[in-house]
Parts: sequence; structure tokens; C-alpha cells
Amino acid sequence: MNELLSFTWLHDAVTWLLAPALAALLLACAIALIEAGIATGERFYGLARLRASGDVLRVQHVARHRLERADLLARIPPMLGLMATIIPLGPGLAALGKGDPGQLASAVTVAFDATVLGLVAGIAGLVVGKLRRRWYEETLEAMA
Repeated sequence: MNELLSFTWLHDAVTWLLAPALAALLLACAIALIEAGIATGERFYGLARLRASGDVLRVQHVARHRLERADLLARIPPMLGLMATIIPLGPGLAALGKGDPGQLASAVTVAFDATVLGLVAGIAGLVVGKLRRRWYEETLEAMA
């Protein structure tokens, strides 16, 4: 019992992470929408302008920067989604052990919603990154 009490601070700290993780997931979804819009403009206007400049180093710099953003978007939200999936399940399962299935149902709902948000943002980042990679490779080949 004494050992259990000594780790309550850890549980409290982890539980505190749920709200920031969910906020970050919502932000990641908004960023995914913005990145999709930027990529659309990039495809229909920006790449042609970069190609016309003739500056290969500039194209490489812009490509590296934009691909890094898309790669981060593809990787981080799914991890945050997993984190925000697991955090509410602990208290939910503890509540079930105390005979409160309603709290478990609420925790599972939050967990699944977090998973979906993480996957949506991650998929958007993956798609934007793959398209951008191809577009920049084609642009650089055309400039060579």
C-alpha cells in the first residue's frame, strides 16, 4: 500500500498530460489542413516559380524545409494519439474495477477519438510529404 502511494505523483503527472496531448492533436489536424493548402498552392504556382528562378540550391533548401515539416506531421501526431489513447484507459479500468462502467465508457470514447485525430493528421502529413517529395524531385530533374 505504501509503495502504491509513493507513485501517485507519477499517475497525476501522466494524467496531466492528457489535455496538452489532445490540444496538440487538434493543432496537428489544423496544421495538416494548412499544409494541404500550402501544398496545393505550391503545386500549381510555387514550384513553377521556383523552377523559373533557376536557383537549384534555393529549390533544394525549400524542399528540405517543407519535407521536414511534412515528415514531422506524419510522425508526431500518431504518437500523440497513442499517448492520448493510453492515458484515459488507466483511470477508466480502475473505475470499472470499482463498479463504474460509465467512466470506462467515457475513457474509451476519449481514447478512440484521440487515436482518430492522430491518424488523420499523420495520414495527411504522409500524403503531403510523399507528393511534395515527388514534385520536388521532378522540379530538380527539370532544372538539371
